[in-house]
Amino acid sequence: MAEAEENLSKTLDEQEMPPATQDLSSDSDSEEEDDEAADALRIQALQQALHNQPLHYDSHLQYITCLRKLGEIDKLRNAREAMNTLFPLSPNLWQDWIADEISLNQGAEAFAQIEQLYERAVQEYLSVPLWCDYINFVQEHDKSVSQCSPGGVTKMRELLERAITAAGFHVSEGSKIWEAYREYEQALLLTIHEENTKDHIRNLFHRQLAVPLENLRTTLMDYKAWEADQGNDNDMDAELDGVPPNVALNYQKASAAYNARKQYEDQLTSPVHSEADKLQHFMNYIKFEESSGDPTRVQILYERAISELPVSSDLWLGYTNYLDRTLKVASILKSVYYRAARNCPWISELWVRYLLTLERTKSSEEEIRSVFEQSLQCVFQTTKESLDLYLTRIDGLRRRFSVDQKDFDFQLIRQTFMDASDLLSAQISPEELLSLHKYWAKLEINLGKDITAARGVWDNLIKKSGSTLESHEGYIAMEVEMGHINEARAIYKRCYAKRFAGTGSEEICHAWVKFEREHGTLEDYDIALKKVTARLNEVMLYKAQQESKGKIDHSAVSTKGNANSPLKRKTEQTPNTKVQPPAKKRRQDVPKTQEKFEPDLGKMEIESEQQLQKEEEKGKEIKKPKAEFYDDQCTAFISNLNLRTNEEDLKSFFSDCGGVTAVRLVRDKVTGKSRGYAYVDFSDDQHLQAAIAKNKKSLHGAKLSIARSDPSRSKKSRPGMAGSFRGRSTGRNFPPRNESKLSEEGRKPSKEEPSTEAGASGKEKKVTFMAPRSVMKPLGWNKKDGKGKDEVSGGEELKSNEEFRNLFLKK
Repeated sequence: MAEAEENLSKTLDEQEMPPATQDLSSDSDSEEEDDEAADALRIQALQQALHNQPLHYDSHLQYITCLRKLGEIDKLRNAREAMNTLFPLSPNLWQDWIADEISLNQGAEAFAQIEQLYERAVQEYLSVPLWCDYINFVQEHDKSVSQCSPGGVTKMRELLERAITAAGFHVSEGSKIWEAYREYEQALLLTIHEENTKDHIRNLFHRQLAVPLENLRTTLMDYKAWEADQGNDNDMDAELDGVPPNVALNYQKASAAYNARKQYEDQLTSPVHSEADKLQHFMNYIKFEESSGDPTRVQILYERAISELPVSSDLWLGYTNYLDRTLKVASILKSVYYRAARNCPWISELWVRYLLTLERTKSSEEEIRSVFEQSLQCVFQTTKESLDLYLTRIDGLRRRFSVDQKDFDFQLIRQTFMDASDLLSAQISPEELLSLHKYWAKLEINLGKDITAARGVWDNLIKKSGSTLESHEGYIAMEVEMGHINEARAIYKRCYAKRFAGTGSEEICHAWVKFEREHGTLEDYDIALKKVTARLNEVMLYKAQQESKGKIDHSAVSTKGNANSPLKRKTEQTPNTKVQPPAKKRRQDVPKTQEKFEPDLGKMEIESEQQLQKEEEKGKEIKKPKAEFYDDQCTAFISNLNLRTNEEDLKSFFSDCGGVTAVRLVRDKVTGKSRGYAYVDFSDDQHLQAAIAKNKKSLHGAKLSIARSDPSRSKKSRPGMAGSFRGRSTGRNFPPRNESKLSEEGRKPSKEEPSTEAGASGKEKKVTFMAPRSVMKPLGWNKKDGKGKDEVSGGEELKSNEEFRNLFLKK
């Protein structure tokens, strides 16, 4: 019945509601639903953003705000815990968190959880309001405190003393903590009527009047009024009337101290335009406090500064440095360094100091290792900072191992070195890498007592550093220091033929000779001198080749840009042959053998010069055939080369073998590109065999085929190649270019073309090279048939065209 009446009442109310009001109500409901849907989508987006970037501070703040708006209690609590794991929370965030927990939870169990939250909150930053909230919460919700039990009184006084120590010296807000303390003692006096409670209140007044705080005169007047209530009359108009002399003296000092600090306090409370200005104000204030010599006040001021500028690395560095120099209290130092590393994790110097502080305060190995592992998760600006962090850890392990070798495993030091080498080898400078491995090898010998491991350290360095001179010198120095002369000599033998940067190749050779002079026998010295001399000659030859190559390249460039170069002049000096072939000029004077031959030579000369000019215009380098041949007595033949491999690549490939004197890459004569094989000359068989041992090794992705060159295979064919140059070059029996002009002064006779000059018998020799059949000697010809005739014409006088025509007409 009641439900029916209620439904009826609702129906009547809806009927009486105007239509416009009903529409507004429905619109507001739909808007709320839309807002909730938008917040849900935003929460999903923030969850994804935090999954991708868990260290994004603003995303955590927005996520917590959205969850708090929607009332997602469990998710909100987890979000706050996750954020506090990564970052310290501001006092406002702590106050919101604690207020939400108080509204949701009641009872003894909830009180313990909230009290723990307050303890965590006051450890992060200095906040007077947060301390006041903590004090009020304990007074209201702790039954032992509210019932004024002895345990509750003790607990409350200890909490208030902690608050005085942490925030009671705050110049502008510290008086709030003192007032809260006095109020509690006055309430306690009214409750239990203990006489010593009055002494507590009086003592609090005396202590506060000795501290330079804001509104100190008001505190003095409150003190005189309280004393008057206790029956101690005084004149309120006289400032210090009725005040004990020692209290009055402390009050005057505190007032003078406050007046000296008032200008700095005014700067901090005045509106500023940037954090840099506020930081500068704090730094000036801190410098003033340090000059006063009161560590407590300096510490409080640093705490005030970092609560307003929590990510200022300058503040944290200055704060920790001051504590290291002055207080040196283990609990305070560890707390400050813990907070500094959480607020500025990207500052490696803070982590380094943190590790050293833990070592000074005799912290456990587990605690130190935990801090070191946390530091490795941070990203620093330079790799040198990461190296300093590793070295700090190694130094601490070394000191601990030196003190306690029984309970300490050297493997921990070795593993730290290995991690540093693997992580930083490709990033730090060669000098830093060398220093790290030198330190490692030294500890392997001195602490690990393992010379094999120390040698492995140097071998690893040589492999990673690309075989530098310094790494070999360090390796040798270690062996010499240990007295291992043979091992040092073996290193010299392995590395003396390597190519080092700059003058390193010469330095290692001279160092070996000096080493044998000081440590070796005469035979060792002679062997070293012999090998070093050959190696130095190779180095000098190589440098001379490089210098010569540089000069040739420079000359080629200058020739190409010079309009008066010899090649250009030669091309310009051949114009007359194009006008008229030489045969037409001397048709009446020259025999037909030459008349038939010379036009072809002129044409060939012209075409050759035109080809040269075209190639020069295209910027191609004209290569003439080499007249010399190589004997290949100590040469390696390399095939299956990648076509982009050049001479320098081959020199680098065989640099570890040593002894390379020349590299001849076979190229195409027209295009100048590699044909896929080459010859490499070596100074002796020892180096050649070392090169052949690299057979099937890869260079530029191609497995090389390396064998000893056998010159006997091609000796038979080489004379024919040299003698048949004309036939090879053009496919026709034309003479080479330097024989193109047939003149008595410039042309030399050959077997096929006898000279027209008189021989030893005094008779003139006939010219039959390339002569037409009509002028050649007929079969059966003898000297009698040719008696009295011109021998040059072939035994018969040449007829003109007119004579041939008349001969045919007669027939």
